[in-house]
Amino acid sequence: MKALYLAALLFSMTANGQDYPTRAVRMLVGYPPGGGMDTMARVVAPKLSEALGQQFVVENRPGASGGVAAEALVKSTPDGHVLMVAESGTLALPAVNPKVTLDPVKQLAPVGGICTLPMAFVVNVDFPARSVGDLVRELKANPGKYSYASPGVGSLQHLAFELFQRQAGVSAVHVPYKGANAMMPDIMSGQVPIAVISALAAAGPAKGGRIRVLAVTSPQRMPTNPDWPAMAETLAGFSAAPSVFLVAPPGTPGAVIQKLSSALRAALNAPEVLENLAKQGATPAPSTSAELGTQMAEETKRWAAVVKDAGIKTE
Repeated sequence: MKALYLAALLFSMTANGQDYPTRAVRMLVGYPPGGGMDTMARVVAPKLSEALGQQFVVENRPGASGGVAAEALVKSTPDGHVLMVAESGTLALPAVNPKVTLDPVKQLAPVGGICTLPMAFVVNVDFPARSVGDLVRELKANPGKYSYASPGVGSLQHLAFELFQRQAGVSAVHVPYKGANAMMPDIMSGQVPIAVISALAAAGPAKGGRIRVLAVTSPQRMPTNPDWPAMAETLAGFSAAPSVFLVAPPGTPGAVIQKLSSALRAALNAPEVLENLAKQGATPAPSTSAELGTQMAEETKRWAAVVKDAGIKTE
């Protein structure tokens, strides 16, 4: 009887998350090492290790715009020892690719927000637009004349420009590339005059006078580049800055989620974390599990509407 009581007590402590984590925690990232998502994971992992007393190990599972990592997460044991650093593209994935069966709202348990990574609308230096207002006027006067580049069909850069077209009432021809690096030479040469790229990738070429930044996709200007306007200053309410956040498998105990969420919010207040995020052009975006859940549901719905209206499909 005493053994049964002790077993029940041990189970209760585990269920309440008091002894979590009991071993190393794997943090899945759906992209290769060295990219923005991988960097974000490696910025917060040491602080989580420090706070919770176990190693948080970043594990790269690239493929299908985060779909491979998300599938691995959903199939893992829901005890908090496998997590995923996900982003807005993961939420858009089911709408973009009909073969994806992931339901982000039901199958990704929200832990907390990490940051936003603003993108930038850029043009070739010879393009006749020096502001978003100029761009809208030029595209309205010449519907379908100009082309714009993105790192691929269904990428968040692609969806951001589609959202811009819907809101501004303009049209341009999409030219998808295989990744951001492949399209930069064509933007700088003027072969494709307009593009959406990460704000971090835009900084160097813009400073060197090889491209012109018209706006960033975050609701406000970036502290690191305050001279770059926010798209929302011209198009009210425009927001297309990818969010980066931490999720767990469905069914993860609430106490474990809350313990992780508290540790993550504390990590995002650490000076060295804030400094590292700033170097990546990221804006900290801490949130509770509930707040992230609401955000994920809203973003999933918003991107699905953009994908449907634009008729975007990929495999």
